[in-house]
Amino acid sequence: MKKIKYFVVAFFLIVVLFIFNSADINSWGFYVHRKVNRMAVFTLPPQMIGFYKNHIEYITEHSGDPDRRKFADEKEGVRHYIDIEHYGNDPFNTIPKIWKDAVAKYTEDTLQLYGINPWWIEVMQTRLTNAFKELDVDKILFVSANIGHYIGDANVPLHTSEFYDGKTPDQKGIHGLWESRIPELLAEDYDFFVGRAEYIEKPNELIWKTIKKSHEDVDTIFAVEEKLRDEYPSDKKYSFENKGQTLTKVYSKEYSLEFNRLLNGMIEERMKSAIKMVGSMWYTAWVNAGQPDLSSIENKEISDAHKKEIEEQEKMWKTGKVKDDKNIIKQ
Repeated sequence: MKKIKYFVVAFFLIVVLFIFNSADINSWGFYVHRKVNRMAVFTLPPQMIGFYKNHIEYITEHSGDPDRRKFADEKEGVRHYIDIEHYGNDPFNTIPKIWKDAVAKYTEDTLQLYGINPWWIEVMQTRLTNAFKELDVDKILFVSANIGHYIGDANVPLHTSEFYDGKTPDQKGIHGLWESRIPELLAEDYDFFVGRAEYIEKPNELIWKTIKKSHEDVDTIFAVEEKLRDEYPSDKKYSFENKGQTLTKVYSKEYSLEFNRLLNGMIEERMKSAIKMVGSMWYTAWVNAGQPDLSSIENKEISDAHKKEIEEQEKMWKTGKVKDDKNIIKQ
């Protein structure tokens, strides 16, 4: 009887730890991607905001689609990050910023191996410009929601580093702490006033500037973790909370708040950067498309064909079988 009891307890603990270790699989966490896309809508000029506000639920709900795809589509994962350390001690002056030049220098296989996030944002930007030119509601919404996700990832420091979840085993979990736990606790109190979206003359330069700024924060994140590891009571680092009907091990609220305090506003600043950048990239694509009249499609819903595609994607995501995103909305 005792053996059975001990087995049940051990099994319970294993399940709890599995849930804890599996809770950080989503870049920024669905909550923050939703928040970034939603707030970006309110940065848009009058000529665009009517269309986007009418479809704000789509823009919000589908902000997490790329994260869902990456567990079923082998091509998806590399679009969310770049391991910039691979390119030497001075990577931002070493790596070519133009895709074809980077391929010529390193080969496409190498670039794919270490992540292609900055170049993929440019691909999506071109797709969004073309969608505006066609005044295709399905494509505009699909690409807008997706590019918002990739831009959000570019603003996450740990998505620019091969040490995405810490440099040592002791730091495992820091990824989810930074991009999920802390913002979920505090984001409702952040100041998301970022002003109006701006036209970006050279999107490529902004993308790489963003990657560089994000990467500059990586060492600070690790330094804060090391400081707290030495000073914070180990028995107060974690707590258990109900996630739906599941009891889940999480970083305690007190520990998370202290971590955030020592980061000195970093997470709020990176979220604001993401919001402004998403709105500005949408706006830039619209301008580059010739500023088409969005009022003509403002009240148009997504097509029945796209609704069916979304339903099919839901089924495929659940079974681990999914098409590459270029086949979801025909280019």
